[in-house]
Amino acid sequence: MRSFRSFVLGRFLSSKKSNTRGSRNASPRMMASEGKSAWFTPAEETSAEIKVKNSRFIGTLAYTPSVEDARKFIADMKVRYPDARHNCYAFKIGDASSSIEGMSDDGEPSGTAGRPILNVIAGSSVTDCTLVVTRYFGGTKLGTGGLVKAYTECAQVTLLGSKTVERVFRVRLAVSGVDYGLYAKLRSSLEALGGIIEDENFGEDVAFKVNVEEEIREQAIQVMMDETAGKATIS
Repeated sequence: MRSFRSFVLGRFLSSKKSNTRGSRNASPRMMASEGKSAWFTPAEETSAEIKVKNSRFIGTLAYTPSVEDARKFIADMKVRYPDARHNCYAFKIGDASSSIEGMSDDGEPSGTAGRPILNVIAGSSVTDCTLVVTRYFGGTKLGTGGLVKAYTECAQVTLLGSKTVERVFRVRLAVSGVDYGLYAKLRSSLEALGGIIEDENFGEDVAFKVNVEEEIREQAIQVMMDETAGKATIS
């Protein structure tokens, strides 16, 4: 597990001058993960609270790997805070290549709550998550600009205080046509790359599946072709 704060602040501090110019209270930029080989999800439920002109904004972030999980978490938050004026939310499920997003202003003026929360999530490296910002009205109207700023800040503070788990994209390759005399060494080579051998079938020759990280897929294929003198069939 790693702190989301530690993930983003290294990049923020290296360019702090350009990020804070013209703003007295600039927030750290929450950068998306570089490349497509890994992504991050919340390790545990996290909450944070800010106050703006006597209104309380309580952000709660949770790991929700499906839309059903997201909707259940949102419903749970409404039960947890039944007397709150608003329970606004946004969620993102899936990776950069294929994701499902949702949001709600829950009675706040259109575009002042759900969209700012979603923008914070979308600008981060975190997915498979739902962030609910609960508001207890403090008696002073904030205006549309004030609401956008408050919901954005609460979402940022909640994410920055969270811990995340790194998850890696993996692919499964089906392999056949491997001679018995070559298989033991080939298996050892693939496991040295972090490959997971599955579904071994010992017939006239050896067939199996190997699960590897996506970023070393081509390397694993080359190893198999080299060690079988090009005789292996890989799909």
